[in-house]
Amino acid sequence: MSIVLSRDSQVRVMENTVTNAEKYFGQFCSLLAAYTRKTARLRDKADQLVKQLTDFANTENPEMRATMRNFAEDLAKVQDYRQAEVERLETKVVSPLKLYGVHIKQTRAEIKKFKQVQKNEIKQLEKLEKLRQKSPSDRQMIAETSVQRASVDASRTTHQLEEMIDTFQKQKLKDLQKIFSDFVTIEMVFHAKAVEVYSSAFQILESYDLERDLEDFRAKMHGVYGHYDARPLKDTMPSPAVPWALTGQNAQTTIRSQRRDEEESTEHSAEEDPVEDLRGQGQAPQQ
Repeated sequence: MSIVLSRDSQVRVMENTVTNAEKYFGQFCSLLAAYTRKTARLRDKADQLVKQLTDFANTENPEMRATMRNFAEDLAKVQDYRQAEVERLETKVVSPLKLYGVHIKQTRAEIKKFKQVQKNEIKQLEKLEKLRQKSPSDRQMIAETSVQRASVDASRTTHQLEEMIDTFQKQKLKDLQKIFSDFVTIEMVFHAKAVEVYSSAFQILESYDLERDLEDFRAKMHGVYGHYDARPLKDTMPSPAVPWALTGQNAQTTIRSQRRDEEESTEHSAEEDPVEDLRGQGQAPQQ
């Protein structure tokens, strides 16, 4: 009976391991999915800002017009990088967490199967104890044989279950390391490229020639409509060194505006998203 109790203790450890994985992977999935959605909403708001800056630029004097247009182009480029960030978060972080449910479900099924075998062993032991008290020796011998058979089955199943749980734990830790390493890498690349573009945007604003615009404005107030060339617009073609391939801004904005209609429907939802339920998800996690 002490062997049975030892196995029962092992099963509790295994069940706790699976239960904790189900709980925390579900919470990670829920929070990171919300993080990704909010990043997408930030991208959409920035797109709106780009449009407003461009509209405003068309109403201003030549220097401010050129400055705002170039500034808007840099902000639009940052949103291209943010779009790539959102797509990579969905693919490399959120999706693997969602797919973890089936792995947990399969592990639970194996533990349940073992518990059934263990239950049968206990039943045979209890039967033997009763026979020892009131049955002839031949029936007791039959019962002992049944107990031995049940014990062998339980030992074999225990060994298989130990190997499975060990594999589960190893894979869980490995997957968690990879998922969060991918998360950090995605964020680092985005912010590195964003700082680069924002530095350019800052230089654009710093080089704005206020006096030149004021001269033009004062001249117009006095009915003098002279003309001079403002600074040229920036070359907005992406650099070949950019690690994420960026399409033209118009195409990116069109794609994002199509997504925005779907995403804005959830924008006013509760701040805390429900914890993702990993039970019964459809596929196994990627290795």
